[in-house]
Amino acid sequence: MPYTEFATATNFSFLRGASQPRDLVLTALLLGHRGIGIADRNTVAGVVRAYSALAELRREGVVAPEKLRDGGGPGEFVWQEVLQPEGDEGRPDELMARARNFKLAVGTRLVFADETPDILAYPANRDGWGRLTRLLTLGNSRAPKGDCLLALDDLTEDTNNLLLIVMPDQRLNVLEHVLRRLEKAAPGSVWCAAHMLRRGDDRRRLAKLKTIASGIGVPLLAVNDVLYADPEQRDLQDVLTCIREGTTITEAGRLLEVNAERHLKSPAGMARLFRDCPEAIAETGKLLEKTGFSLDQLKYEYPDEPVPPGWQPQAWLEDLTHRCAKQRYPDGVPDKVANLISEELLLIAKLDYARYFLTIHDIVRFANSQSILCQGRGSAANSAVCFVLGITAVDPVDHDLLFARFISTERKEPPDIDVDFEHERREEVIQYIYEKYGRHRAGIAATVISYRPRSAIRDAGKALGLTEDVTAKIASTQWGSWGTDIRDAHIRQAGLDPQNPMIRRAVHFAIRLLGFPRHLSQHVGGFILARGRLDDIVPIGNAAMDKRTFIEWDKDDIDALGLMKVDVLALGMLTCIRKAFDLLRKHDGVDYGLADVPREQSDVYNMLCRGDSLGVFQVESRAQMNMLPRLKPREFYDLVIQVAIVRPGPIQGDMVHPYLRRRAGLEEVSFPAPAPEHGEADELYQVLNKTKGVPLFQEQAMKLAMVAAKFTGAEANGLRRAMATFRNVGTIGTFESLMVNRMVARGYDPDFARRSFEQIKGFGSYGFPESHAASFAKLVYISSFIKCRHPAVFACALLNAQPMGFYA
Repeated sequence: MPYTEFATATNFSFLRGASQPRDLVLTALLLGHRGIGIADRNTVAGVVRAYSALAELRREGVVAPEKLRDGGGPGEFVWQEVLQPEGDEGRPDELMARARNFKLAVGTRLVFADETPDILAYPANRDGWGRLTRLLTLGNSRAPKGDCLLALDDLTEDTNNLLLIVMPDQRLNVLEHVLRRLEKAAPGSVWCAAHMLRRGDDRRRLAKLKTIASGIGVPLLAVNDVLYADPEQRDLQDVLTCIREGTTITEAGRLLEVNAERHLKSPAGMARLFRDCPEAIAETGKLLEKTGFSLDQLKYEYPDEPVPPGWQPQAWLEDLTHRCAKQRYPDGVPDKVANLISEELLLIAKLDYARYFLTIHDIVRFANSQSILCQGRGSAANSAVCFVLGITAVDPVDHDLLFARFISTERKEPPDIDVDFEHERREEVIQYIYEKYGRHRAGIAATVISYRPRSAIRDAGKALGLTEDVTAKIASTQWGSWGTDIRDAHIRQAGLDPQNPMIRRAVHFAIRLLGFPRHLSQHVGGFILARGRLDDIVPIGNAAMDKRTFIEWDKDDIDALGLMKVDVLALGMLTCIRKAFDLLRKHDGVDYGLADVPREQSDVYNMLCRGDSLGVFQVESRAQMNMLPRLKPREFYDLVIQVAIVRPGPIQGDMVHPYLRRRAGLEEVSFPAPAPEHGEADELYQVLNKTKGVPLFQEQAMKLAMVAAKFTGAEANGLRRAMATFRNVGTIGTFESLMVNRMVARGYDPDFARRSFEQIKGFGSYGFPESHAASFAKLVYISSFIKCRHPAVFACALLNAQPMGFYA
């Protein structure tokens, strides 16, 4: 008999569910369910992960290896092996066919502050989704961060387009009252859930529920109240319970589940459990048909505010851009810039991004009006439009940057413009955004705080009864914040025995916890703005910081749904530079801005070549000071390379020494060529000439793949996503065979092909985009200029810009 599980909690029911959303979707598919309902506790934070996983299944059939999870416990899936068994590549993928017909229902489990039992709420359509997200926003607004205070009255006030499943507890008299009240408020849209969790009185309890439900005229719905995908994950769920309750596994007692029954079960297994009430199984199919909402129905629209009355957004952006270009270039707009502007405006019009650019310009305009120094960075520095609008300070005349890395028709993603503001005054900009758009239309994106090695071993060890000094010793040996393992060598380094049964068990659970969400926090500055009510799209909640509100979805969720994100970031060096400019204006009568500091001054470069860079932005570390006399920067592009080369990516990819040897003339600059029948002999010259034949930037890696391995635009975009700038997400290796095999097939030497990929692979750890490096290099030069020409002013500004006089 067909069956769909509606009472499913993922690990976004924080410290309750023990499975990732994607694993629950895959398990339901493997078991033959027609769909699955995701309902986490007072949140929809995990639904986009389930939506993205199902979309990937439908699109590709085989989930890419970035979905693999090393060190997982039994029952935690290795997706690629499940979906494409070795030797079965030619087999018709039945699972992919089932995925096309599989239905994902997204909702929430409403947990009330009064005596009301939990209620699963699913939207019947788009309007129902808006009602649900507004309801959660209401509950969030009444509570401090992380809590949601709701009463039954809040739900019954408006139940239109909501499908409601009451989850009975031990108080059957309360259940009857709630069912009657809901059935009156939402006739035909209420169900009474029943589960058979092998607790001894299941059949008697089912009979009582059947009597109550039939007396009210409410259908009975079979659920298994799922907390994990596979029964072997029960032990991990027990550990999560101990962490949540602040106890240990030996003292938890009745806080733990009595058995391992709360997993996804097959339709046949559920039918056997409900043999006394088969209609409860059939009702899941009826309910699935009534859930008519999917996340792809969310139609996001940019705000209209930045467009004056009587103007269309694109026309206003074009007029504004051309006027600003004349101000940027009073002696005439160079042909190169004019052509870039025309090309970019055509693409912006095609993709309907004009409002986005106008929104960013409006925020920058406000900052300028308040004398708040700011500069756009990241891929936005590739844009001539951003430069003339004053969003970035990187002149396109001086650089050959890749606009396609910013926006392109292949990527089908909104542009992402990061703007840094003075760290002391960024809050003024944030409050301007809230005031202009209203808190019902503006919210900061979430950041999912996930378990990393240090936090995982601390929490898992504590739950298993290890003393705090033991867990602290192990945690202290874990390096970085993005590790994927806890190695025996690190445990020995802490003076402990990795084979000790208690330590081995704690490490086992800690590894399984890696990547699990711990709680939500606010993003450092990523704003989501909407033309209509933002809380009609996603719930908004209070942040821990006063006068801040944030939504429940993070950057990856926002990208998956195509929402617009405006990054309002803070940078201490901008505060320092602004204070230095103020001092120079007051005492020397010199009025500088970011775009008009005298360029290419030899004494500034002489100072940097000596390694005299203490306090200078980005190049004051020991590694950077050591590199400066070796690289000997003599022009601005040298600073772009300087910023990018002292990073884990280029170092791990063995890019640093080859570049320095070639720069010093100790090694010949060479550009390998494909076989004559496959391409031009100098095809790599245009890609790598500026960096002596060594790929140092993400844009070069993309171009190398497209030119030498003939990657399509979509494949190059996948490579771009894999080269995560600030973290190692372990996805770059998925492109290895694709790139190396294609290069070899085109006649490139196999050793060169492998070395090329190894260099690119370093970007998976930390690789800088050229546009990002160019934006930072601008601040390197400006701070160096002030230090060189006005050392006393620089020291004074730096001291006053740093909290607690860090450089005193």
